[in-house]
Amino acid sequence: MDDEAPASRRAWITLSVLIFVYVFNFVDRQILAILAGRIKGDLAISDAQLGFLYGTAFAVFYAVFGIPLGLLADLGNRRSVIAVGLAFWSLMTTLSGVASSFPQLALARIGVGVGEAASAPAAYSMLSDLFPKRQRATALALYSTGIYIGSGLGLFIGAQIVERWDRAFAASTSPFGLAGWQVAFLVVGPPGILLAPFLLLIREPVRGGREGLAAKATHAHPVLAALWELASLIPPVSLVLMARRGGPWRTNLLAGAGVAFLAIVLSLWSGNWQQWVAVGFGALVAFTYAQQLRQSDPPAHALIFKTRSLALATIGFSLLAFNGYAGLFWIPAFYARYHGLPLSEIGLAIGLISSIAGLLGVTLGGLLADRFRKRSPAGRLWVGLINALGAIPFSLVALYVPNPKVSLAFYAVVQIFASLWVGAGVSTVQDLVLPRMRARASAVFLLFVTLLGLALGPFLVGRLSDLLGDLRQALLFGLVVCLTAAALFAAAARSVEADESSRAERAREAGEALAFNQ
Repeated sequence: MDDEAPASRRAWITLSVLIFVYVFNFVDRQILAILAGRIKGDLAISDAQLGFLYGTAFAVFYAVFGIPLGLLADLGNRRSVIAVGLAFWSLMTTLSGVASSFPQLALARIGVGVGEAASAPAAYSMLSDLFPKRQRATALALYSTGIYIGSGLGLFIGAQIVERWDRAFAASTSPFGLAGWQVAFLVVGPPGILLAPFLLLIREPVRGGREGLAAKATHAHPVLAALWELASLIPPVSLVLMARRGGPWRTNLLAGAGVAFLAIVLSLWSGNWQQWVAVGFGALVAFTYAQQLRQSDPPAHALIFKTRSLALATIGFSLLAFNGYAGLFWIPAFYARYHGLPLSEIGLAIGLISSIAGLLGVTLGGLLADRFRKRSPAGRLWVGLINALGAIPFSLVALYVPNPKVSLAFYAVVQIFASLWVGAGVSTVQDLVLPRMRARASAVFLLFVTLLGLALGPFLVGRLSDLLGDLRQALLFGLVVCLTAAALFAAAARSVEADESSRAERAREAGEALAFNQ
């Protein structure tokens, strides 16, 4: 198939189904934000622990399992990977509704992260095979609207359920002793389990067909390959396997020791050992994966880890995610604490803003990324730059203006800017690697976005809120992070054209055997 051929009707239907699945993904993920106040009171936990539940407990395992599940998507049937992931994360969301302690809820959130790791890399890969390059950022941005529709629905549904339940039942009279926040989880989880089998009706697209690189998965046992990949990432098994393969196990051991030392220091500083053990584990897995990929697939390692513009852009987009995830989680608490708005009103207002402004921003960002890409190979990075700088003045007004309606209006503008980057970020990754590597490259991209953005953003803002006693000042830290992201995009723009045009040559030099027609 010619890469310039327009997307088929089947491509658009598949995109619509995947958006629907992604909505479920973020309903289950974001509902915790509106329930945070009730959970904090019932479980007697701090802001930092809330940030851990929303961010780190979910994010680290989402990132770690994204690597083997990305490989499974590259080797096997991507549609089936998404279906199984949907069923599993929906089950774990349901189990969140029976949690009665911080450790139990943390374990359930870990399970949600593992299940959701199956979705995005496989979907990115499928959509890149269904849509031509000129429409790729738009298609991926439309897919990413599920983030904002799901986030808005999660906030609205969660607020409605918890307030109605709490009004109807006192804690001592509620059925089975369930709190409103528990019921919210029990309501939103099961529909995903019921939806999962219907995903098997989607047809799997030809991998690489649009770029003259059509190929079927050649591995006889993709699930075993993914399990082996996971085992090779987890210490101490990773050290044993690396030594048996003749890999740099001593370097890995030293890295593990260094990570452990930093985790201990940060745990003593913060008093939140779970946070830094989890983040340290994720960082060591990322380092181990880079070493493992260098041995098992040198061409993929060369393009994913040695492409300068991709590395700079990935960190830049991850810092945008830091600010974005921190805002998504803490903004409902901000309006409750500083403006005294009731939970139902916050859920409706922030839910509508997240859905409408987020939908507008992510769609606009995809369209701009494709339009700017026609003008310059660095065009998609311009969208990241606009995202990083454009939201800052509106954020300051939203945080400090005393009128809640004016504040919400400015926050809506912030959300438009804050959601511009998604399509641009994902399509940048897809353009800089070969089709057979796209799901794994997406998994690595999501690993950094998740570890730097989701695992650190909500927690550090929560920790600063605990230290300062002021959530508003803590949220300002995310704006400082955006300035660093802008500098990284400017640096990445200088080399992205050369990196994209040389991807085939660099892959060949690293041992790639395929012939390329581009």
